This record gives sequence, C-alpha cells and structure tokens, in this order.
Amino acid sequence: MLSLLLRRMGLALMVAITVSLLCFTLSNVAVDPALALAGDSATEADLQALRIRYGLDRPLPERYAAYLARLVQGDLGTSQLTGEPVSKMLTDRVGVTAMLAFTAILLALLIAVPAGVLAAARRGGWADRIVSLIVVVVQAVPSFWAALVLIIFFGVQLRWLPISGSSSAAHLVLPTVALSLYALPALTRLTRSGMIDALESDYIRTARAMGLPTFKILFVSALRNALLPVVSLGAVQFGFMLGGSIVIESIFAIHGIGYLAWQSMIRSDMPVIQAVVLMISLTYIVLTFLSDVINTLLDPRMKRAAS
Repeated sequence: MLSLLLRRMGLALMVAITVSLLCFTLSNVAVDPALALAGDSATEADLQALRIRYGLDRPLPERYAAYLARLVQGDLGTSQLTGEPVSKMLTDRVGVTAMLAFTAILLALLIAVPAGVLAAARRGGWADRIVSLIVVVVQAVPSFWAALVLIIFFGVQLRWLPISGSSSAAHLVLPTVALSLYALPALTRLTRSGMIDALESDYIRTARAMGLPTFKILFVSALRNALLPVVSLGAVQFGFMLGGSIVIESIFAIHGIGYLAWQSMIRSDMPVIQAVVLMISLTYIVLTFLSDVINTLLDPRMKRAAS
C-alpha cells in the first residue's frame, strides 16, 4: 500500500507543477498584464514603466523560475490594485468558502446516499420512480434560480433566515442548500447504480441466504462497495464547490474565494486570479489523492493490488 501511495504522491506532484506552469502561462501570455492593469488608454511609455516595475520585461523562463521560488516560500505575489499580499487576501476569505463547500457536500451526501440506497432497494417501484423524478427536476434547476427562490420564500416572505452575509451559521443555511443542489443528482444516481450492482453480487446473495437483516445487507455489506465511486465523485464535487461558488457567493453577498475571484476578473487583477486558480487546482489534486487513499482503505482488492 505504501508503494501505491508514493506513486500517487509523485503523480500528484507532477500534476501540481504542470498546473502552476499553465496558470503562469495563461496569465502572462494569453493577456498582457501591463495592458490589463493600465487600461486601453495607457501610452506605450506607461506600459513599459509598468513592465519594469513588476518585472514583466524579463524573459518568461526567468519569470517562471522566480514565480516557483516565491510559491515555495508561500509568496503568492501582491495585488496590482490594492497592494495587499495575495496570500492574506486568500487567507481572509478561504474559511467561509471552505465552510460553505463542506456543509454543502455534506448535506448532499446525507440526502443522496440514503435516497440512492432506497431507490436501488426498491428498483422499479414507486420509491425508485419518486427519487428518479426528484433527481431529474433538481438537475434541471439552475443554482442561481434555486438561490433566488430560497431567498424569496424563506428570507423575504417567511423571514426565517437571513439572505446575505456570513456572520453566523444561520447566514449559511440558504447558500448551503442552493449549492448542494448541484451535487445532489449525480451523487444520488451514482449511489443507486453502485447499489444495484452490489445487490446483484454473489456475496449479497450469500448474505441473504444466511438470513442477515436487510438493513445490515444494505447499509453495511452492499453500501461499502457502492460508496467507492461516490467517494471519488464527492471529492471532485467538493473541489468544484470551492471554485464554483462564485454565483452563490455573489447572490448571498458572501465575501469568500468565489466572490474574490469574480471581483478580480472584473478588475483584471492578474496575481489574484492566478493565485485563486492555482489554489483551487491544488485543492482538486489533494482531494483526488485523499479519495484514492480512502478507496484503498475501503476496497480490499486495492489493498492486495498495492501490496
């Protein structure tokens, strides 16, 4: 198992270096950072002064080497608009986004896994049809539309929950529900299909022949194998929620990473955009690695293959 984890860590490191190279290239080649900072009305002298000030006049390989050296030291650069260290800007906002994403994926799993198990256990029955119908409806609803409906109903009409900000747990209820709706359909369908495959396996037939309780067969024997792809998908969905919460954070006025990315794109603040993209990409890499570790622990076959 140790050798498998070391190989995965090496692969994750290579992917991380590739991501850093892509982020640097896109932010320095796809657009002119000096022009994005100065605006279309800037003269060539203004652009040249900005290039000298921020080191944009040096060759790309030299700039990339300096960029990697700063990354190793935890230096993500300085905002071109505010002059504030980018690392501090991310640190101040990552907490609320991480909490929002974690509660959203947790809520989605708490609903999707039991619903998928119920649909698989009653395959072709009324429970399966109801779960499938709900999944189709939820998947067809855009997150921003669901967020607006939640605001109007629970925030404006009933006045049960606050509709903006993130100063308390109550402020995160509506955005958590709205964000969880994105991951809910895929997790439910994957749980259902995994449970159907598991329930048709020989070891489940043996467990039924031995007279094991239905609850133990469903939620212990079958669900353990059915959860393997769900864990991987859940890790990917959690990473998406960290980066894809721009719309939700904007609607509910939550000053997290998504809102910071949106503001930076509008203002063409390239160091911040580059840092946000890199952070989200590295989060995907770490979560994928952790899902591989969890799957290895859950699946005895992967343990034997790794040994």
